Amino acid sequence: MDEIELKLHLTEAAARAIEAAGVLPGKPRTLSQRSLYFDTPDRALAGAGLSLRIRETRGRRIQTVKGADRGSAGIFARPEHEMPVPDDRPVLDDTTPVARILGGKAFALAPVFALSVTRRIWVLEEGGARIEAMIDRGRVTAADRQSPLCECELELVSGPPGALFAVARRLGAVAPVKLGVLTKSERGHRLTGPLPVAVKAEDVALDRDMTAAQAFQRIVLSCLRQFRLNEDLLLATRTPEPLHQARVALRRLRSAFTIFRPMLGASGTALREELRWLAGTLGDARDLDVLLPRASAGPLQDRIRAAREAAYDGVAEALGSEQARALMLDLAEWTGGGDWLSDPETQALRDSGAQDFAATALSRFRRKVKKGGRDLSRLEDEARHELRKDAKKLRYAAEFFAPLFAGDWRKGRRRFGAALADFQDHLGALNDLAAAPLVLDRLGLADALGAADLADAVDRAPLLAAAEDAHRALVRAERYWT
Repeated sequence: MDEIELKLHLTEAAARAIEAAGVLPGKPRTLSQRSLYFDTPDRALAGAGLSLRIRETRGRRIQTVKGADRGSAGIFARPEHEMPVPDDRPVLDDTTPVARILGGKAFALAPVFALSVTRRIWVLEEGGARIEAMIDRGRVTAADRQSPLCECELELVSGPPGALFAVARRLGAVAPVKLGVLTKSERGHRLTGPLPVAVKAEDVALDRDMTAAQAFQRIVLSCLRQFRLNEDLLLATRTPEPLHQARVALRRLRSAFTIFRPMLGASGTALREELRWLAGTLGDARDLDVLLPRASAGPLQDRIRAAREAAYDGVAEALGSEQARALMLDLAEWTGGGDWLSDPETQALRDSGAQDFAATALSRFRRKVKKGGRDLSRLEDEARHELRKDAKKLRYAAEFFAPLFAGDWRKGRRRFGAALADFQDHLGALNDLAAAPLVLDRLGLADALGAADLADAVDRAPLLAAAEDAHRALVRAERYWT
């Protein structure tokens, strides 16, 4: 059977506020649960997209094998198989793919981490749906490492999935809940390796049997996942790496809207504007992260550092706002059930093959970059910035659609990607030079001692020549998708 649930990340204070507000009806059932998660030393099950656990509740043990909903965010729809077992030893039979996947490695299956949880369960009716709302508090333990857990799961028993979001918004009205993107299995596996400093974009799980609409949904959820993972790291550390990757996630997400615009029409316009607001807030802090190391030690660097701290305060305020939290929920709901999925005028595009759609989109953006890069050295800074944005959209499209062009396309894809990355690097260096005086002016530091050196310290002529060479190489690169 398939499990469909919406995950919400909670703080302990948020969990208490939800319980105190009475928004979940009736008296909850309370259960104490202990779960053991199993895998091989080389993580063969996780690599195959499976998790295997044995959960004990009130003396009864249930073994559960779940498939992965790769790259998902918020809504998880996963196949699962459950069976009672007598003890903490996994039963490997032909009802699940575990034995087949492990083969000779089955003997090495062992507990990897444990989870102890106190679960409170409410059952409610919402919009024709029956939902189990669960608040879990506990701890994940892997060897000598531990991590606290506090989350809410809204599991669909029956009815339309959209009802899950209605309940989530009701909870969000009384406490700051955030879209959840990590399964309990992922939380445990994270404790077994180096803790991430930042999270780069993951490969999007696309295949050639998908429609264009299905590809778009996978891409959006992958971007949401990258953003949320980096958002939590950013708020905890206030360091440049997760800020940069959170901003990359938003750029990828906004690019996806542009890439799929022929299929979306005007749907999602309000969401795009909200994403622009959030990206702008992060962009202000990122500009200062780039500028700070270039300033010489002294009063100018001190003032830039103070401005950076203020910008990070603004980022934290924005990310903690109801507006940002609602945006993530709205995006997840719209992606899975928005009006764009029922527009008759775009149905043919939605139903078209993902690979055909990808080839058309890649050709469209390549033409823009080819045309926009003519006489590159003579372009004004603003025009060159627009070219840089078009190049980014082309690169994101190539990365999104990469799984659709594997096999015989792989070598051509890599050569094209290398040429595109080189071109972007040169445009990025030029953009940093152009942006420096604008940032200083915004801070009121344009006339400060040493400010002029940040813009004039590098000769642009060699950079422009190198960018033109990179553009010519990109234009010559094979269009592997044709």
